[in-house]
Amino acid sequence: MERKVKDQVRGYRTQDGAGVNLVRVLGNTTVETYDPILMLDSFDSTNPDDYTAGFPMHPHRGIETVSYIFRGKMIHKDSLGNEDAIADGEVQWMTAGSGILHEENLPASERMLGVQLWLNLPAKDKMTAPAYHSIRNSKIEEIPLENGKLRLLAGKYKDSTGYMSKYLPLDYYDIHLEPNASIVIDTEKDRSVMVFTLVGEANIGGEVIKEKTAVKLTEGDQLVIKSMDKAAQILFVSSTLLDEPVAWGGPIVMNTKSELQKAFADLQNGTFLQKEISY
Repeated sequence: MERKVKDQVRGYRTQDGAGVNLVRVLGNTTVETYDPILMLDSFDSTNPDDYTAGFPMHPHRGIETVSYIFRGKMIHKDSLGNEDAIADGEVQWMTAGSGILHEENLPASERMLGVQLWLNLPAKDKMTAPAYHSIRNSKIEEIPLENGKLRLLAGKYKDSTGYMSKYLPLDYYDIHLEPNASIVIDTEKDRSVMVFTLVGEANIGGEVIKEKTAVKLTEGDQLVIKSMDKAAQILFVSSTLLDEPVAWGGPIVMNTKSELQKAFADLQNGTFLQKEISY
């Protein structure tokens, strides 16, 4: 059965961090529909003034952030002592878990193009130990398609395997299609599948979807994606529904209001950074 469009959200321009202009697509009003994806921010600019202010040091708890910088560069520093940079096609995967402080700097480049996802952590893993991992281009397989290519950022695609998420089964593809090309992706029927049109329009599940739009698909075992008269770049994310309560406050996402209140109390009391804790 072919997957069809269940919901779509087109991004809007806003600012975050110290004054970074970005396109916010998913957020606290789309949590239930796009579970387990909490947030999707897209960056696309040829003007360094839009993004070089960066994101100063700030806290996270209860989530994972997955940043894909297809063009440009992102420099990461965190309270674990990590200092690292990804650029031009690489991925930064940060597990906030019980608590982490980090900053992200975006140096000037010809074009800043990419996406950051916030993934919800299952309740049992909310207070797991924080961690950081970068996925280099050498670890990202590029799979040729008849009229394009697929970059396997994480998970599996047919017989190929990339970086495997520790807490959620997650397949993450960057699909590049030449004009008037198509791809059929086999999917597990009960998986939660979302696609995002990073560059260009595309026909997804039988509907024309504009650029910078997230689409949630119905259940099914196949998804058909077609480019239009121009080339398209489409991100594909497949995971499992958590179907758990969400208590969201700024950079912290827990399951209950009391857990959220404790997180902010920990920030005030200087006890935010801690080892893994069981509720």
